[in-house]
Amino acid sequence: MKRIAIIGDGGWGTALALVLHRNGHEVCVWGPFAEYIERIKATGENTKFLPGVELPADLHWTASRSEAVSEADAVVLAVPSKFYRSVVQSFQSFITSNSVVVSVTKGLDKDSHQRMTQTAETILTGHHVVALSGPSHAEEVARGVPSAVVAACSDHTVAENIQHIFNSPVFRVYTSDDTIGVELGGALKNVIAIAAGVSDGIGYGDNTKAALMTRGLAEMTRLGVALGAHPSTFSGLSGMGDLIVTCTSQLSRNRRVGEALGKGDTLDEILKRTEQVAEGVWNCANARELAAEAGIDVPITDEVHAIVHEGKDPREAVSNLLTREPRPERDHH
Repeated sequence: MKRIAIIGDGGWGTALALVLHRNGHEVCVWGPFAEYIERIKATGENTKFLPGVELPADLHWTASRSEAVSEADAVVLAVPSKFYRSVVQSFQSFITSNSVVVSVTKGLDKDSHQRMTQTAETILTGHHVVALSGPSHAEEVARGVPSAVVAACSDHTVAENIQHIFNSPVFRVYTSDDTIGVELGGALKNVIAIAAGVSDGIGYGDNTKAALMTRGLAEMTRLGVALGAHPSTFSGLSGMGDLIVTCTSQLSRNRRVGEALGKGDTLDEILKRTEQVAEGVWNCANARELAAEAGIDVPITDEVHAIVHEGKDPREAVSNLLTREPRPERDHH
């Protein structure tokens, strides 16, 4: 049995708290707003971020940073990418060198375009931060629906340690040494999912979505490999696996945002309706800038960015993708 701190009281942090609690660990979840934390304790439910899921009475909740991570064997960073850097900084003096740190956020840092583990490692010096990612909707994981993810770290023993803590009959954890690929897979697929949602919203069919997903995977792989990832990672759980679930599921927030945009809603209207974050909304700009720095062509990401942030007509964007210069499917080297 381990003591585990989860930083972030969103749906994903809560779902992972349940996984770890079922595995027999002592779990404490931290959230930024004391008033809301008290409400969770009182009602036994995270109504805002994971409604309808009963929370066990012996799951600990706190808004105190020191209490959350005190004597923790592992610290799980489950904060939206937008707030990630500032929240990790606020924990800097509390997280000790004895804690293994795991990042479960899918995104890129707004200012530096770093992956989340890079951001965490710059702040928490001396830590090898593990990335945990894969096709895993919080709503399903929380209810014990069988899921599989991958824990990635350049230090294999650290990845294995996390694998042992999280692995269960309904939450299967693989290991990888390709942190770059695993994290980029998780961050970039959200952008492609918005494109898939746009296609659904316009009323296009499965053929269109399959084309967007496949070319999206090629785009993710191209950028990932240029940034040092292993190409095969993108046909794994954090690449193709996560892409499939995020582009096709009714639970996918990124797909739903795309669908609403495809139907003609504005981004402001969409964001007002939801408490939950759709990481692809702000990560499409980060991904686009990252690709520009690397000199990599990312046509789908460019069009998603134009729809989301420049008000481009979704039909025109999809049409632009379909009328690009015909080319071979595989790049010839």
